[in-house]
Amino acid sequence: MADNPPSASTSNQDSAVSATGDNSRSQRGDRDQGGRGRGRGRGGRQDRGRGKGFGSKDSGERHKKRDMGRGEYFRNNPDRRARNDEQHAAKRRKTEEGGQIATYSTTFTKEEIEAETRRPKRKVAVMIGYAGSGYKGMQINAQEKTIEGDLFKAFVAAGAISKNNSDDPKKTSLVRCARTDKGVHAAGNVISLKLIVEESDIVETINKHLPPQIRVWGIERTNGSFSCYQTCDSRWYEYLIPTYSFLPPHPQSFLGKKLVESAEQEGVFETYQSLQEDAASFWKDAEDTYVKPVLDKLDPSMREAVIATIHSSEEEEGEDGGPKKPTKKKVKEDNKSRLKETDSIEPSVEAMRGEEPAVKEEEPAPETVSVLTPLEMAAKEVKAAYITAKKAYRISASRRQRVQEALDCYIGTRNFHNYTIQKPFSDPSAKRVIRSFKVGAGPIIINDTEWLSLKVHGQSFMMHQIRKMVAMAALVVRCGTSKDIIRESYGPANISIPKAPGLGLLLERPVFDSYNERAVREYSREKLDFDKYQKEMDEFKKREIYDRIFREEGKDHQFHAFFHHIDHYRTDYFLWVTAKGISAAAQSKKPARTDDPSDDEVDINGEEG
Repeated sequence: MADNPPSASTSNQDSAVSATGDNSRSQRGDRDQGGRGRGRGRGGRQDRGRGKGFGSKDSGERHKKRDMGRGEYFRNNPDRRARNDEQHAAKRRKTEEGGQIATYSTTFTKEEIEAETRRPKRKVAVMIGYAGSGYKGMQINAQEKTIEGDLFKAFVAAGAISKNNSDDPKKTSLVRCARTDKGVHAAGNVISLKLIVEESDIVETINKHLPPQIRVWGIERTNGSFSCYQTCDSRWYEYLIPTYSFLPPHPQSFLGKKLVESAEQEGVFETYQSLQEDAASFWKDAEDTYVKPVLDKLDPSMREAVIATIHSSEEEEGEDGGPKKPTKKKVKEDNKSRLKETDSIEPSVEAMRGEEPAVKEEEPAPETVSVLTPLEMAAKEVKAAYITAKKAYRISASRRQRVQEALDCYIGTRNFHNYTIQKPFSDPSAKRVIRSFKVGAGPIIINDTEWLSLKVHGQSFMMHQIRKMVAMAALVVRCGTSKDIIRESYGPANISIPKAPGLGLLLERPVFDSYNERAVREYSREKLDFDKYQKEMDEFKKREIYDRIFREEGKDHQFHAFFHHIDHYRTDYFLWVTAKGISAAAQSKKPARTDDPSDDEVDINGEEG
């Protein structure tokens, strides 16, 4: 395993491999074919590193270049850009063969294309910002609505891309600095491509053809070989999270009970209590103030039924009077039933763990709107009361300090294989560098909810990495878990770390310090400097990103649903947060995909967040 983390230099090496990938494969094939039948050793056996010549240069080369399976080949020859390009080209062909027009394409007649005056294209860096809500991520896709798709169409409409190139982004050499995930925002991001930029008002013209939630801040000429991905030194991300996300689990929840039970069994209950002391009375006070008035309106039988529904993970009583351990079938049925009831707002456990959910057969749409039963109506009102109580929470200075201490555990070069999907511990690319991870100066209150700002600065990030880092830190704080669990998560053991909602994540800006020095000194070009657009970016962040985050959370309560789901999910997936540690949640991890192009690699088309 490599000791050094991925860097700009290694990205350039990857690019070199990508550029020569086909030729390398051809040469390898020639060597393999030419080597067969040669070098037979004693007894007529073919020399495969044994017998005469073992250890010699020729023999060693033949041994290293033996025939490889498809999986091993992709591990040792990661021509990821070519693989991704071919994957997207196949999607385009499929769309065209199906008679569909790609979402990013603008159709022109042959006459319109031929009548267009040819104008020179220049390699440029386009500095952009966007709110990711309603989009299927950053990267262009033939079938889905994406940020790049709308940008590409706006470039065509503004005349920055010719009519002849309006149907294929590859013709413009489009590359993005960070391919943010579905729903993730960016105050600053960069794409590099070839554009027609003769007009002085080209930025204003492009923005006229974009929705308000996507803006072009500026366009800078670059050298011809510029790639915004390869030249990016590091990235700043911000994550906004309600402070109630750090509240201890409800005492009657499955996880709440397990925390107490394991602390008592491991002899650390006093330590656990001391860590929860600042919030020890929260749930009782909240229920007395917000929940009890709702329950008092119900008759006793209904009241009991509502409480059972809210805390549906309570264990049945066994014959000995103690908790009855549910069968696997019972757990599955209970979880399935609970998920069905809350499917509109609560994510599946597969989604939280970053895995693909099981494919479900489509059910016919109901002909009539379902009417809530009295029990469902009462339970809905009680749930709303709990949400109101959570919003009234204000984090203590000591708990906020514990959040910072948890984030400090990420600083340095770490193996984050547990913080993405389908990467084994042995994969060198799981090593990433985190330079800083800070809690904002103070919480802010928006719409009666208190929020914290978490800012992380790193070299590069894998798919879901930041969201899993935030979720891990939140679980450590809210569950009174030792920070050692974060350090253990860098080891070979596999644990399921849920991914926090994408709603709170935004790419603040990428950093191009190394390129900027060369741009001025060698290329006589302007720096890629977001500071020039700081005023416009701040206004955009408030209007299109921050206000959107606060508004959507107020409507959908995504953070409440996320943590409520974890607290009540009756499996061992998340029991590593208890005093028993990783041993309480031993589980397997899906093997890395080695026979299929992966969209979770941080490469030229890498996805972050």
